[in-house]
Amino acid sequence: MDHHPDTPPQHEQGSVVVGVNGSRGSDLAVRWAAETAAQRRRPLRIVHGIDLLTLSSSVESHDVITPAIIDAVREHARAVLDKAAVSAREIAPELEIETEISDDSPTRLLIDYSKTAWMVVLGVTVDTGTFAHLGSTLLAVTSHGHGPTVVVRASGTDQGVRRDGPVVVGIDGSPSSEAAIAAAFSEASERRTELVAVHSWSDWDAGEFAGKKALSIDANQLETAESAILAERLAGWQEKYPDVAVTRKVYLAGPTEQLTRWSIRAQLIVVGSRGRGGFAGLLFGSTSNFLVQHAHCPVLITHERRA
Repeated sequence: MDHHPDTPPQHEQGSVVVGVNGSRGSDLAVRWAAETAAQRRRPLRIVHGIDLLTLSSSVESHDVITPAIIDAVREHARAVLDKAAVSAREIAPELEIETEISDDSPTRLLIDYSKTAWMVVLGVTVDTGTFAHLGSTLLAVTSHGHGPTVVVRASGTDQGVRRDGPVVVGIDGSPSSEAAIAAAFSEASERRTELVAVHSWSDWDAGEFAGKKALSIDANQLETAESAILAERLAGWQEKYPDVAVTRKVYLAGPTEQLTRWSIRAQLIVVGSRGRGGFAGLLFGSTSNFLVQHAHCPVLITHERRA
């Protein structure tokens, strides 16, 4: 059965929305988001959630938060947003930019925006801890968002975020991976780069797989079968994007290891929100969690839009 693309790979309306908090990670995210918004001719919305509810509960003696405290918090938030807007202008001077301070938590703010945004972007500050950018917001938004969500990580190069290398997509053969394939082809076409399609049928690591004596499986036959699944998934999309050169990679095990290895030279990793086989439970499992925390390049997580 052929799988032909009959829906757009991205939401057709909305801005690129980026959450900021003033860290180096959020600055990288702003620059990546500004460049992406400019290339796709979309406005950029820079947002900062001050989370008044949590702030109020943290005040000593549990008194009502004073106007002076609120003013100081808002002043800090405005400074963060102004700095982010300057960074975005450096990347794309003609870009339409809006900024917003919200009383909501960053988590609720970004998840709500993900319902209508073309893309939501967050940053990670690698050298100050896994959750230095927005704390638990990182995994909450990638887990519960409604549209494409990008976690921007430094590439370790002078440019911060790599602009060369392939787009790499993780494919498991389930219908939910169609959104990831669509986004990956679109990104590869826009970036004028090759697409590497990675398919792993099992989430065991290679050593564990090799030790499974109970499995009397011919590795060559299995690889042939899995290659056929991968080719079937890609067929319609390759017709739609004839400009994108595709390299297919089939691995018997180790999706986390393989995708992390590819992220060293990729400019973007794309994965679906849910799956089966080697990418089973990708969004809530160890593979996705590891990628958004440790990949060497930005990671785009696709979600199926819910009504």
